[in-house]
Amino acid sequence: MARKKIREYDSKRLLKEHFKRLAGYDLSIKSAQITDSTDLNELVEKEPWVSSKKLAVKPDMLFGKRGKSGLVALNLDLAQVALFVKERLGKEVEMSGCKGPITTFIVEPFVPHNEEFYLNIVSDRLGCIVSFSECGGIDIEENWDKVKTIFVPTGTSFTSEICAPLAATLPLEIKGVIEEFLKVVYTLFQDLDFTFLEMNPFTLVEGKPYPLDMRGELDDTATFKNFKKWGNVEFPLPFGRVMSATESFIHGLDEKTSASLKFTVLNPKGRIWTMVAGGGASVIYADTVGDLGYASELGNYAEYSGAPNEEEVLQYARVVIDCATADPDGRKRALVIGGGIANFTDVAATFSGIIRALKEKESKLKAARMHIYVRRGGPNYQKGLAKMRSLGEEIGIPIEVYGPEETMTGICKQAIECITAAA
Repeated sequence: MARKKIREYDSKRLLKEHFKRLAGYDLSIKSAQITDSTDLNELVEKEPWVSSKKLAVKPDMLFGKRGKSGLVALNLDLAQVALFVKERLGKEVEMSGCKGPITTFIVEPFVPHNEEFYLNIVSDRLGCIVSFSECGGIDIEENWDKVKTIFVPTGTSFTSEICAPLAATLPLEIKGVIEEFLKVVYTLFQDLDFTFLEMNPFTLVEGKPYPLDMRGELDDTATFKNFKKWGNVEFPLPFGRVMSATESFIHGLDEKTSASLKFTVLNPKGRIWTMVAGGGASVIYADTVGDLGYASELGNYAEYSGAPNEEEVLQYARVVIDCATADPDGRKRALVIGGGIANFTDVAATFSGIIRALKEKESKLKAARMHIYVRRGGPNYQKGLAKMRSLGEEIGIPIEVYGPEETMTGICKQAIECITAAA
């Protein structure tokens, strides 16, 4: 499961689009996005309510505490919203130690209200944790003792009996409405493969629940079965994170293939770099380097899986090697080409793309004093490993090659010993 944050706009869009299907009635949610490409005249044509209602506006940037940071404006007309956005769009802010520009806003009808409720659902290994409070809003942390929490095991229906501890102290006149809302939202959470959903707060408008603030995360490994339900959902980078040119190139490759190609630069000056097959294995390799005390030397996080073809692997490997060999400083570096034991990926075929890239980059690898450590198993792995051994002899690069007899963590230790050894 890969939990990916989505914008508040998409969280509310999904809630609105699917609530009626599950509950039989509409939620009167209205929201719109404003970015630097938004034409307000076109927005008014598409969403006429923005010119006829009082509005609320705030950044939609995957960070919280917007109200406490003075980034929420209420009870404005459209001209005031436009001014609020203009003064902040593209401006850098710091939130929880991360700095970045504000690029996206969400605008909604201003909803006067007296009641504020809190709802949180989190997917856990064996079920879901559901929390609810009658005291929601910006002071929820100060009122955490009033939050009620239950655990719903996987496969258990979210019945009135299960929900009862959450709704027990609600006034009778709203108890039924809110209990039904909690049950529908839980069903929606499961149906759309949310991994995290929070409304802080939601209120009641004309007797129906209305989320004033909402956060969501989806399991992006469920995209294949939800692409119609999710629609054009966006998975933005975390706030403060901007893709480099090389990362953008790999991201573009990833979007064009049924395989998975991931690449993140952690430290451009790092001396341990990875090119790992498999999402789980890639985490093990990165964690091992960190656990052994050398996280500061880890140059990247990288993962390829899903049987990419030779050309895709070639383009991918070129990028990793270019970053790993940039700006040589005379000190040794290590490239870990690892993986677990593949189920169906032809190891020799994927290694062919990597080998072509290594041959192309021979001079760069030598200039960077690169030592290469290979560990792989799976279909046709003996042929792939033999090719790697021959390559080392052919281009004169130190390449240590292992099959399943060596542990994944073992070659990480060897890479560390390499860069820490005397020159």
